[in-house]
Amino acid sequence: MGFLAPKPPAPPPIPDPPELPPVIKQNLDQTQKNKIREMMKVKKEGYTETILTGNQGDTSEAEIQKKTLLGG
Repeated sequence: MGFLAPKPPAPPPIPDPPELPPVIKQNLDQTQKNKIREMMKVKKEGYTETILTGNQGDTSEAEIQKKTLLGG
């Protein structure tokens, strides 16, 4: 007889999200910007080189025969 049980209390209200930190503009010269771009390029290349398969997945043929002790 679950309809006789009291209703659970309402959950507490959701707190407001915290304030975002202010944006700090950095005045970088061209050499520092180029250095940052180069580091980002190296990171991006390193990530893509770790992916072994393409978007189609593993396309190699699966080995479906069971190996036996006699080598057959």
